[in-house]
Amino acid sequence: MISDDPTQSNPEFYRLLWENDFVRVLEYSDSPGDRTTPHMHPNSVMVTLSAFERRLSARGHSIDVALPAGHAVWLDAQRHSGENIGGSPTRSILIELKGASAGVPAEGTLGPEHDL
Repeated sequence: MISDDPTQSNPEFYRLLWENDFVRVLEYSDSPGDRTTPHMHPNSVMVTLSAFERRLSARGHSIDVALPAGHAVWLDAQRHSGENIGGSPTRSILIELKGASAGVPAEGTLGPEHDL
């Protein structure tokens, strides 16, 4: 069985930077055309280090997301796969919550909340 932990299922894209009992901090990096396999994120804050365009997919649905560099957005707990559909690499930091704050992926949750 493939792990839902992105550092295990997609180690070429996700790197653990730091963690304690409350949070885990991941770095994400990819290139145009790269795709991830399905994986799970708990409730998280994502900080964009580069502007990027991604297609996120789950349960037969997909959304396209474009975010500028230098923004922080909330990511509800979710399971998805992703694809870099833009013309530039993606670089971001994910601060994943642990314990009771981690949440549980809900049906229909896909992508970040953002108001830019």
